[in-house]
Amino acid sequence: MKFAVIQFPGSNCDRDMLNAALKAGAEAEYVDYRETSLEGFDGVLIPGGFSFGDYLRSGAMAGVAPITKAVKRFAEAGKPVVGICNGFQILTEIGLLPGALIHNDSHTFISRNESLKVVNTETKFTAGYEAGEDVVYPIAHGEGHYYCTEELYETLKENRQIVLTYNDNPNGSKKDIAGIVNKEGNVLGMMPHPERALETLLGSDDGLKLFENLANWEAHND
Repeated sequence: MKFAVIQFPGSNCDRDMLNAALKAGAEAEYVDYRETSLEGFDGVLIPGGFSFGDYLRSGAMAGVAPITKAVKRFAEAGKPVVGICNGFQILTEIGLLPGALIHNDSHTFISRNESLKVVNTETKFTAGYEAGEDVVYPIAHGEGHYYCTEELYETLKENRQIVLTYNDNPNGSKKDIAGIVNKEGNVLGMMPHPERALETLLGSDDGLKLFENLANWEAHND
């Protein structure tokens, strides 16, 4: 599996994302936001940061960048697309995931390790985790409150699109939601940073399994 790590002006987790993919055994290369093709890649990783300085709102300007159409084609083809933190915000902006990310209830930037629960292990991203397993991923965001209507929440719940929830909701997200997938199960968005949870020495290696699942994505189809 070869992954494209999309770089926008203001991306600051692109190196972490690239290293996570490589550590898990996949291939990965940076792709500039001005590119219009993702030919030769098997999946897409959209990193965190402050794309285009978060002007207008987080992810809004990245959502109309040239690379966006290629990312949408990837998702429509059933290939894996992952957006973390600002990447999650971008995925909601371009309509690949429902809902929106708004300011934390505290209206402050939060940066710390966070305890989360893997609530759906039936996706290719979460295969290998135990149902209900607690994991520790860092968070670092000012607009991480996942917002959706009650009707949309019921749809997400019914379709088992909620994959990760906070144990101690730090930002006011609807029903503790920290990460979701699309109905087809090939697009994942999450605010916490599994790419920063690869080494026990640094506090947690709970994120490595997610990237190992990505590296073995094709094997899940057998």
